[in-house]
Parts: sequence; C-alpha cells; structure tokens
Amino acid sequence: MALRRQIIPWRAAGTRAEMRRNADEVVRDTGWVFNNQTGSSLTLEEFVQTGDAEVEIYLDRFQWSEMAPQSSVLEIGSGIGRMTAALTRRFASVIATDVDAAFLERCRETVARFGTVSALRTVHIADGSSINTADDSVDAVFSYITLQHCKASDALRLTTEALRVVKPGGYIALNYRTWVPADIILVPAGGVMRWLWRIPVVGQRLSQWRWSTRLGWQANRLDPRRVLALLEASNISLKDPVILHHPGRPQRSVSLNGTVVRQRDLDVANKSHWWLVAQAH
Repeated sequence: MALRRQIIPWRAAGTRAEMRRNADEVVRDTGWVFNNQTGSSLTLEEFVQTGDAEVEIYLDRFQWSEMAPQSSVLEIGSGIGRMTAALTRRFASVIATDVDAAFLERCRETVARFGTVSALRTVHIADGSSINTADDSVDAVFSYITLQHCKASDALRLTTEALRVVKPGGYIALNYRTWVPADIILVPAGGVMRWLWRIPVVGQRLSQWRWSTRLGWQANRLDPRRVLALLEASNISLKDPVILHHPGRPQRSVSLNGTVVRQRDLDVANKSHWWLVAQAH
C-alpha cells in the first residue's frame, strides 16, 4: 500500500522515536509533532504535564469528569502518549490508537511512567482510517489535533469509525480544522510540500524539519457542513450535538437530520478549530 503523503512526517518522527535511547530524547526531537513543544532541555515529564493540563480542561468543558472513572475511552491519535497518560488515570480503561506503531510503543512507555498501564490497550490504525475495535464497545471517543493531519477521506472515515465503536448513549468529542483566511496561502503551499515529500532524499530531509512539516502536515480542512452531511448520508443520528468553536468565530449554521445544530463558544479552542461533541443514539 502506498504511503499517504501526509503520514510521511509521522513515519519520519516514528523512525526517530525508534532510534532514540530514551523518551526525553524522543520528546526533544519529535514533541512539536504533537503539541508544538520544543526545546533542547524538554523532558518527557514536562511534555506529559502539558497533556495532563489539557485533559483536565477538556473533561471539564465536555462535562465528562463525573462519568470518566466508570467509563472506557478510545483516543484517536495518541502519539507518544502526551494526553494518554492522564486519560489512563481518569478513565477506567483507554484504547490508544495511532497510524504509527513506533509511537504506540513509546505511548506504552509513557503510560508506564506517568499513567496507569493496566488501563491501557493500544490499536494500530495501519491503513490510516480503520479502527480494529468492536462495534458499540467504548463509552467515549476523543480526538484532538489529529483529524486535520489525515487525508480528508480518512478523517471522514475515522469520524464514522468513532460512531461505530462508541456504545449507544456514549459520547464523542472530535476536533477538526476548518477554513481561515490564511489558508489562501497555506493550503496550496502545504500541497506543494506534501508533493516534495515524495522526492527521494529531498523528501526525507524535508519530512524531518519542523518548518516544512508544520507547513505540509495540515492535510485537510473540514467544516461542520461536510462532516454532518457525511453523518446524514451514513444514516447516523446524534443526540444533543453541539459545535464548539473559538469565541466570536461561529461556524456557518448547519443542520443534522432537519434540526439546526447548536453552537457554543469554547474558551480554549484554536481560531481555526472546531469540535463536534455529542451523544450517540
């Protein structure tokens, strides 16, 4: 199977993760892939602390704090476990998924040091879009700054996969990147960069540099209308769906199965991001 262009930097970072002797070196080399953290002295502990803080924020904003200790959660895009460690401490069980097997190995190491390893199971999304987990098997699905780095069709497939694996009455919180004015330049430039990644030698070098990777890794822009249209076409219904967006930057009004979907400000949302938060039927 041909390697998708947008996954190339993850493979490069994954290779470096395999080569490094310890997790601190991995974070210094690849931490910016997951949350833009850089620095020659950055440690895994400090890296995980950023995830700990964000997990607490999102559990609070999504009103998941009370249900978490009795519930299972599947994380789409765990990376090396920045947020996974906290999830294993807050949820009864966690399934961490990623497109890169090397990252999942490091994720297990991260959770062993900073989380609850007995609560963790990992699943490799080998084809970039299929989650090898049973239907109706988890209480919640969470994904943050992951779907924007997939091919659009893969991100949409992972959206339907999230709703396949979540139990009836379970919850989803999925984060997407939408269009902003700067995309007039960023989108075509990112396309060129992903094309360059395919060139032998040159592409390998570009996929290891921060500036080029950040330009090319944001592989899609999905607005709520496109995501909800997919759900309707797939005969998927949601209970109490809400679109969360950066304060003062609402998305275009959109409906699901004839009902206008509510929108709310999310104080911690990036200007170019939006969340779909809902309960599964």
